[in-house]
Amino acid sequence: MAITDWALSERPREKLLLRGANSLSDAELLAIFLRVGIKGKTAVDLARDLLSNFGSLHALLNADETQFCQGKGLGTAKYAQLQAVLEMARRYFVEEINHGEILDNPETTSTYLSMQLRGYDYEVFACLFLNSQHQVLAFEELFRGSLNKSHIYPREIIKRVLFHQASAVIFAHNHPSGNNQPSVADKQITKILQQALDLFEIKLLDHFIIGSGTPYSFAEQGLL
Repeated sequence: MAITDWALSERPREKLLLRGANSLSDAELLAIFLRVGIKGKTAVDLARDLLSNFGSLHALLNADETQFCQGKGLGTAKYAQLQAVLEMARRYFVEEINHGEILDNPETTSTYLSMQLRGYDYEVFACLFLNSQHQVLAFEELFRGSLNKSHIYPREIIKRVLFHQASAVIFAHNHPSGNNQPSVADKQITKILQQALDLFEIKLLDHFIIGSGTPYSFAEQGLL
């Protein structure tokens, strides 16, 4: 049965307008993005097949162009459209945070940092500079390359902290491998940086590792 033959309240687009986007399943949201199905399948049927083949919505959205275009009903145009949607979502979220929002929970912070750092094929070490109310003053990518004592310079970080007149910081770096567990070097440099910040009475609130899945939080694991 074609979607146009469904009850209005069950059609994905009309359901979204009536009940809000959060009322839709992953398949229904994806169906709106796809717009049309293929011969013998509605857009919702196709969306369900794609989610089953890729394993999850997250896997589909993070597939590279070659993987994405192998999916039925997908192609280069859809891939470009999806990347534009994802980038608009990232910029919207970043803009919201940059407008002085108070970072008062790890989930919001990790989502923000994931949008900033996930996708690089090399390691990037970044810092969120916060005021005493934990409002965002700035976000900066500070170093690139493997995270170890020869690449991370506490003196340079302190300079940026003082420049922004920050009272607290949150560090983050990505693991291109997707493994979000901290290495021995990750733990060592975090401790060194924490000691350096303590000298200036700057609070290190957290250090996130961005890999696949949920980012790893040093604070949540009791390592700070």
